[in-house]
Amino acid sequence: MPAAVTSIFQRMRRAIAGFTVAQRTIALIGLAVLALGIAALASWAARPVMTPLFTGLSASDANAVVEQLRASSVPYELTDGGTTVLVPESDVYDQRLTAASAGLPSASSDGYSLLDDLGVTTSEFQQSVAYKRAIEGELAATISSLNGVSAASVRLAIPEESVFVSEQVDPTASVFVETGRSSLTPPQIEAIIHLTSAAVSGLKPENVAVVDQSGRTLSSVGVGATGGVDRQAGDYEARIATSVQQLLDRVVGAGNATVTVAAEIDRSVNERLDETYTPVEGGASSEQIRTETGTGGQSGAGVLGPDNIAVPSNGAGGSYEVTEETRNNVVNKSTQTTRTPAGSITRQSVSVAVDAEAAAAIDTGQLSDLIAAAAGIDTERGDVLSVERVEFSDLDAQAAQAALDAAKEAAEAEQRTALLTTALIVAAVALPLLAVVIFFIVRSRRKAREPDEFDLMFGERAPSVAAYAGALPLEQPATVPMPLAPAPEPPADTATADTVVELEIETEPAQISLQRRRAEVEALSRRDPQRTAELLRTLLTDRAGV
Repeated sequence: MPAAVTSIFQRMRRAIAGFTVAQRTIALIGLAVLALGIAALASWAARPVMTPLFTGLSASDANAVVEQLRASSVPYELTDGGTTVLVPESDVYDQRLTAASAGLPSASSDGYSLLDDLGVTTSEFQQSVAYKRAIEGELAATISSLNGVSAASVRLAIPEESVFVSEQVDPTASVFVETGRSSLTPPQIEAIIHLTSAAVSGLKPENVAVVDQSGRTLSSVGVGATGGVDRQAGDYEARIATSVQQLLDRVVGAGNATVTVAAEIDRSVNERLDETYTPVEGGASSEQIRTETGTGGQSGAGVLGPDNIAVPSNGAGGSYEVTEETRNNVVNKSTQTTRTPAGSITRQSVSVAVDAEAAAAIDTGQLSDLIAAAAGIDTERGDVLSVERVEFSDLDAQAAQAALDAAKEAAEAEQRTALLTTALIVAAVALPLLAVVIFFIVRSRRKAREPDEFDLMFGERAPSVAAYAGALPLEQPATVPMPLAPAPEPPADTATADTVVELEIETEPAQISLQRRRAEVEALSRRDPQRTAELLRTLLTDRAGV
């Protein structure tokens, strides 16, 4: 192994050996969190992107598709209550081809393919039923392809044709749609109605009923997609009230007027037939005149007597004249049939209350004219308009303001709580890391200050004392003989002058080594105070000379 790498590992080993129990625990926790984060990131990055293979499957088709995926060892996921199958994006097209070869999904609505199975011996009734089923299947497949529609079912009621006009019955249709999380919009409902009515001859849009999976009637027979009469009345009242309210908000200010509209709707369906005959302007008319004249007597000719019996005339030399006139006039004939569906407005009443203080400078008559024009008041129809100045109560406004203030305070408190929670999480994550960084910084500074402390104690010009105080590198042998500087002759009962002090320098943390060496210096001073004093005197002299 290279020396540089070995040196790095030795430094790391020495740094870890200098950790306390708490520091080692924090370091282990940090390493564990880092390892878990790396593992989670790697797992998320290695996860394949899932793409829908089929949507809107029935239970049987979903089961067959899942069995196929298991046999092919392809990972999959089921969503939307088991109707959608997700597979990795790289396997989508291969699995679709495999499913198509196996005839999956098989629960799709049959269309005109039903007509392919008809034989020569098929009766007329079977042919008509198969044709109707084919149309229903094609319509259901087309409606299911709309956005927001997951499944659809169509049922047609096509009556038999009759040669008698009075016995003909209009066909009807019922459509069941299954939507997702969102409901269908009015344009989508109208598209379904017109698509169904256009596929069947003689089917009117108002004869198509549409129902969703929650049981709501989106379109009813005889009414259409606009809903029932009550819904039409509500829409009309809301539209008129909104129009008048916008006008009053601009005139008297927002919140200073309130509008109520009540409309009466005709629930009956009326049909009227009008035939009009008019002469043709400048048109020719046919006229025929026949005249017959004669003279002399004629037997058997005379005037009519009683009981329409001809009486012979007595005159023998009389004359007669007979005139016949026939005139044909040319005229135009116009036939008009008017059918009025339910929902026409028969009468409406509009009530407006205006704050007296806000409308003090506004003329009531002028305000009434504006409101009547905006609401479409028709006095001949019996419409009623009432405009009154009243004192508005501010209790609701105060309550609303208090509710707004409370909601604002709650939002601010929630925001402060969220900020505090985020700060605590950040602190919990950052403090251990900060503690480790501070520990390394303090430790490095202590190591940098150790020579300065020994230099202040013993000076730079005392090599023997510096070596004794720890200036020797840690790579020195564990036991090093370190002779002290020459000193005066000791007393007779003391040890010889060539006393040699051996100190053991162990590879240990700097702080513990410094304390140990200081203790050894203090022990030496207590054992030989005179010699220690001479040593300090020499050090001070050298320091002063420097």
